[in-house]
Amino acid sequence: MKLLIFMFTVIFSISCQSGNGFLGRETVDTLVAVKKDPVTVLLPVGDSIIPVANSGAVDTKKVSPAELVLYAKEFVGVLYKYASSDPQQGFDCSGFITYVFNHFGISVPRSSVDFTNVGTEVPKDKATTGDLILFTGTDSTVRIVGHMGIVTENNDTLRFIHSTSGKADGVTITALNNYYLGRFVKVVRFF
Repeated sequence: MKLLIFMFTVIFSISCQSGNGFLGRETVDTLVAVKKDPVTVLLPVGDSIIPVANSGAVDTKKVSPAELVLYAKEFVGVLYKYASSDPQQGFDCSGFITYVFNHFGISVPRSSVDFTNVGTEVPKDKATTGDLILFTGTDSTVRIVGHMGIVTENNDTLRFIHSTSGKADGVTITALNNYYLGRFVKVVRFF
């Protein structure tokens, strides 16, 4: 029971936000406990449960990073909605990532914090198209992943596509600026 309470607290304290207060404008009324070895995870009712191997291995043979990013760009302008992975309703940050990767049959975690230990970490300056960039939540002093995006390019400036509740309020492409550098955790590669 203590684990359930802890996970509930973590899920609600780590949101995919860039601002606009605790949990953004939408909240989740109902959660379901799901056993995912070795822990129990609380997920919003209605969200799909996506199996992820404990090893963090992800099958990306069906798509190139460029194809994945091109598909992700089709959603620029879709509004932000907390705890949603439905383009008709809007996306939160991890819902957007989940939707894009699942389109190509690639299983990934549903929650941004669950990306902490999957993929292969690469240096920020070596990030390439299709890599995932992980950030803290809005409180950068809490060094737990709470926001994420997909690297679209890293030529003279690293840019990433993400769903934000900040000024852009939805799926947008952002340059890695000082605000996001202060929240930067790491880059992980699946391809």
